[in-house]
Amino acid sequence: MERKFMEFMTVKEAATKWGLSERRLQTICNEGMVPGVIKFGRSWAIPVNAQKPVDKRIKSGKYVKS
Repeated sequence: MERKFMEFMTVKEAATKWGLSERRLQTICNEGMVPGVIKFGRSWAIPVNAQKPVDKRIKSGKYVKS
């Protein structure tokens, strides 16, 4: 039987690739915004083929009142 292993990158590698800080990327992983991430102890393993998640934070300064 042949096993297929998924390739992963570290938070540091993904942060450099996507132009994010390591801390922000850790927060994004913790919020579940990157599909396929796996947490090993205190570290995250991010799939190499994962896409940069869309930033849902409000940047315009116009906040929505509910």
